[in-house]
This record gives sequence, C-alpha cells and structure tokens, in this order.
Amino acid sequence: MSTHDQPHDHSHAQPHDHSHEHGAPHSHEPGPLADASVRLAKVADAPAVGIVQSVIMRQSYAADLPPEALAQIEPAALGSVWRRSLSEPPSRDHRLLVACAGAQVVGFAAVGPSADPDASDTTAELLVLGVHPDARRQGHGSRLINAVVDTSRGAGRDELTAWLLESDVSTQDFLGSAGLEADGASRERVVSAEGDTLREVRVSAFLTEQ
Repeated sequence: MSTHDQPHDHSHAQPHDHSHEHGAPHSHEPGPLADASVRLAKVADAPAVGIVQSVIMRQSYAADLPPEALAQIEPAALGSVWRRSLSEPPSRDHRLLVACAGAQVVGFAAVGPSADPDASDTTAELLVLGVHPDARRQGHGSRLINAVVDTSRGAGRDELTAWLLESDVSTQDFLGSAGLEADGASRERVVSAEGDTLREVRVSAFLTEQ
C-alpha cells in the first residue's frame, strides 16, 4: 500500500455527522452502532474494497477526467492491487482498515509512513480514506479517522498528514473538523494513463498536544 503500488483515492468520505475540536485528533466518540465497526482488513476483503473505491473514484473524478479515463477505474484491478498489498505489505507500519455495516465493507482507510521529503521518521500519512456514497452520514468516516489516529499513535507516530484534491472542499472541511489543516504544501498528481493531472494540497495535524 505504498504510494507506488497502492491504489490512491483522495475522494474521501464526507459524512459530516459529528465534529471535533481543532487540535490533536482524538477518538473519544460515542459508541458505534451495533452493526457498525472498523477493523483491520483481511486479504479476503480486497474485492469489496476495490468495488467501494471504484464507485468513489468515478464519482469524485467525474468532473475532472474524460469518460475514457473514468472507464479505466475498474473494481477488479483495484481489488487486485489491494490483494497484493495486503499479502505483502510495504512495511510493518502499513495498515488497511475497513468500515463495516454488519458484515458488508462500506468504507476503508489506509495509513503508513509518510514518504514526503520533509517528513520526519514519526510522520504517518493517511494514504486513502473513502466511504461508499450509499453509506455516508452514518458515522463510518468518523470511526475510520479515529482508527487511523489510534493506529498511527500505536506505531509511534506523532504527526498525521494527508493529500487531498484542491477542489475537494468538503473533505478538507471534514478532516479539518478532526484537526487536520492545510500546511501550505501542494503538488500535481498524475491521475490517468493519458497523463491527466490534478492539484492536491496537504493537510496535517500533530497527534500529541503541542
């Protein structure tokens, strides 16, 4: 699940079903619904994650990519990449988490060490976060980001970053409510085989009180 072999999707969940105080992200939330949970992904979850990711990516990039590029976002191909990443993680600190409604995977988040040139050894990166459109506003995104924070802290990380589409204001607002704010970094990312690029901005937050 590295930045090279992991299917990236910065079209993040947009549940907006609770708010955080700005500052260090935390996980002191009300208990989840009886049939809602977040757990570490298993290899068998890869096809379901691929399906959810393809739906999110096609929706998020619909206004920015031509139809032929959108058609290349195939669930089977994404699932295959996740299967390889889960079978042979790039590092012991790479984790894929899935949000479930009952037994059904409805969202996912991946976290690992940041590969940014200015990152420290204790910086984690939220590599991807997404919730299926039909399952939003049910707390899945909130539970996923809290699990990412707990996982990062457990790996000894004290900062969390994420790259988001500059145009994706709703996700910036959602992560901003969890304490991740724009830190001034930006980049152009290639998002299709034809070389289409989209501008991304980075958000970050310290996981310990400063």
